[in-house]
Amino acid sequence: MGILSGAYGIWESVYNPHFNYGEIAIIKSLAGLNNYKLSVKEWGEKTNAIGLKATTGRYGGTYAHPDIVFEFGMWISSQYPHRRH
Repeated sequence: MGILSGAYGIWESVYNPHFNYGEIAIIKSLAGLNNYKLSVKEWGEKTNAIGLKATTGRYGGTYAHPDIVFEFGMWISSQYPHRRH
């Protein structure tokens, strides 16, 4: 849950006045359970997030704002920006 409470939470606080911070506390408390699952679609519905979006259908997929993609890459590997061209 590090990326969700860190850079992504800050991004949502800057760009989304309707973000539901109360729900993050609930999600964090459940995240440690082995049987807890949360899809991007459920995340968006529960928190009113705008930075991540999941769509269905022929051209569906999971989409993120470029700022969030970059921060996620840094969270996975500190070498991420060095491989960007």
